[in-house]
Amino acid sequence: MPLNVGRIAFESNRDGNYEIYVMNADGSALTRLTYNSVDDGDMAWSPDGKRLAFASKRNGNWNIYVMNSDGTEQVPLTDSLANNSFPTWSPDSRYITFYSDRDGNEEIYVMNADGSGQARLTNNSVTDAFPAWSPDGTRIAFASKRDGVWNIYTMGTDGSQQVRLTNTPVDDILPAWSPDGMYIAFTSDRDGDYEIYAMNATGSEQTRLTDNLVKDWAPSWSSDGTRLTFHSDRDGNEEIYVMDVDGSNKIRLTTNLANDNFPVWSPK
Repeated sequence: MPLNVGRIAFESNRDGNYEIYVMNADGSALTRLTYNSVDDGDMAWSPDGKRLAFASKRNGNWNIYVMNSDGTEQVPLTDSLANNSFPTWSPDSRYITFYSDRDGNEEIYVMNADGSGQARLTNNSVTDAFPAWSPDGTRIAFASKRDGVWNIYTMGTDGSQQVRLTNTPVDDILPAWSPDGMYIAFTSDRDGDYEIYAMNATGSEQTRLTDNLVKDWAPSWSSDGTRLTFHSDRDGNEEIYVMDVDGSNKIRLTTNLANDNFPVWSPK
């Protein structure tokens, strides 16, 4: 995939607090989308690439919002005294999953794309978070601490048929489906520091893609499935990188004294 195909949204505190930015996939045409005195982040592209769901603390706690991909028409979808974060869209654009602590601890929820019909999908005494919808719309990957540390699971879109995919004594977190649904990239601490891994969607053939003494975090796939973007502090602070899906050809896209992190590649 040429580096100038598609766009990458990310969050950065380069202007004093975390705001949402977008750039071309080669790092050019950087544009700031949100302007607040509090943090905005945790964004997700709609399947048509025309909107971004995101989380914001502008009302005192984290809630889910949606806006056009140019930053206009920012509309709240949740409005609760709890924290709601990390939205992701269903492939048909009808639903958005997210996690919320509204019932005492963080669980996975789903709602219609207009914010109506909010329903709880998981029910545990510990944290379930970071949902990611499969490209065929039949499964949701997520991370859970139900076994003491973060591991990756999948479930049906109604919360049924929960299946554990990773089983390590340290954290596996932040699952991201490949566009063809065959693979899941994720972040793991299994080798002593956080690195990017990929596995088959069944959990088999877990493979390490990055190898550093510092944190590599939060993978996101290009629309054709040939590249991954992620953030890393390998150069002293958190910056955005891209690489081929086998871990080769790593290229740094941002350069700041502040932190640029949690990149998400547009689907179009």
